[in-house]
Amino acid sequence: MNLDVWITLFLASLAISISPGAGAVVSMNYGIKYGLKKSYAAIFGLQAGLFIQTFIVVIGLGALIANSVMLFNIIKWIGVGYLLYLGFTKIFEKVETIEETEHLKNYSAKKAFISATLINLTNPKATVFLVAFIPQFLDPNYSLWIQFLIIITTLCIIDIFVMTGYSSMASKLKFLIKDVKAMKIQNRITGTFLILAALFMSTTKRG
Repeated sequence: MNLDVWITLFLASLAISISPGAGAVVSMNYGIKYGLKKSYAAIFGLQAGLFIQTFIVVIGLGALIANSVMLFNIIKWIGVGYLLYLGFTKIFEKVETIEETEHLKNYSAKKAFISATLINLTNPKATVFLVAFIPQFLDPNYSLWIQFLIIITTLCIIDIFVMTGYSSMASKLKFLIKDVKAMKIQNRITGTFLILAALFMSTTKRG
């Protein structure tokens, strides 16, 4: 891959990652509740989902999803349902004033990783986008797999830095976990954004 092509890939990936979405909501939610360090389980979960999606595109399933109404809709509605579940769960979550040490005790890195992975993995809009996005940066004169590796690495590293930024910004508001009213507002905002992300995903149509 030529340097100018990679620079274009870098800038496009940065713009995509910065764009607000379910991943940003998840990163900020973990940042505000558990702090930056513990949010990395969710951040890397997002990357696992992105990596799997990109790999699916690599082996051609992404094209199948883009051309199969049934398969596309199955994946889409699983994703919509999962985001709605997370959103409504967050909105109606019982809030109690607890010390930060007790709050952190309820944290599960495994749960955070799996949940974040599923959020990215069940987003067909991202898969279809990758089907259209990746070919723009491929050069038939170079090894296809090496180029895919460069693209995957670039996408994931950039997203890690951007999601870290979102989580770090949110972690500055950690004091809110000691205020019941503030926690309810934060939960409702997070839940609302997750529901909006689900509704937006539900409008996705086969490309």
